[in-house]
Amino acid sequence: MADRFPPDIDMETPSVARMYDYLLGGKDNFEVDRKACDVLLAQVPEFLSLSHQNRAFLTRAVEYAAARGIDQFLDLGAGLPTADNTHQAAQRVLPGSRVLYVDNDPIVIAHGRALLTGGQGAAFLHADFSEGVESILTSPEAHALLDVDRPLGVMLVSTLHCVPDSADPFGMVAGLMERLAPGSFLIYSHIVSDDPEAARWTTDKMLGFGTPWGRVRSPQEAGVVFEGLEPVSAWADDRDEEPRIVDCASWRHPEIAPRTRPGDLSVKLWEFSGVAVKP
Repeated sequence: MADRFPPDIDMETPSVARMYDYLLGGKDNFEVDRKACDVLLAQVPEFLSLSHQNRAFLTRAVEYAAARGIDQFLDLGAGLPTADNTHQAAQRVLPGSRVLYVDNDPIVIAHGRALLTGGQGAAFLHADFSEGVESILTSPEAHALLDVDRPLGVMLVSTLHCVPDSADPFGMVAGLMERLAPGSFLIYSHIVSDDPEAARWTTDKMLGFGTPWGRVRSPQEAGVVFEGLEPVSAWADDRDEEPRIVDCASWRHPEIAPRTRPGDLSVKLWEFSGVAVKP
């Protein structure tokens, strides 16, 4: 399998992007990624379902934003290409939509660029969001695809829990949203727990693998990202009711009422999610 990947790839350390690919049933992963996932699943089996639920949330959220006129997206921590990527979901609603995918994993970049050989209004940029957004926004790829003077959709889907507190992830998001035009959207999900022991165990395991990682945060900590923004309705019928920041499986799901955590109390981790607009 190694000849399918770029040279000089670390095949001994699990990668978040490749682990996610494995959980989604993909083939662009190594044995070390599969073993790491199996360790996590043995203790926290909901990792499998939340990866699929989070992907479905991404699709619904992008379609929602595009239906409200957002035709350009900055997908930070994009991960490996899979079915129904951001540009495909957006272009179903607005055919001219453009997407800049950003990731720090060279395998993601290699596969993404191969996928987009024919253009398709999208590009992949090799960069690390945790090192700041200035180099991303001023990159040739951003200049070619994005107009920061117009409303933009920022994607931070399963990204910030990979960023340590020392990098000030929420401060970076606030700084990014401050730079963008009013009417810009934030599409966001973050692994959270209301069980400190489960959060600590998962964080310690991820760090123990040697994988770059932040931590599993509480819903209250993860929700700081929405300060100064206006969360949209999480209800599929657009009703003006709480909750607005919810378990990703229930965000605007046509058959599940919005809920702040999974109904099964034995589930200790979930993706805290929402979509918000810059006023």
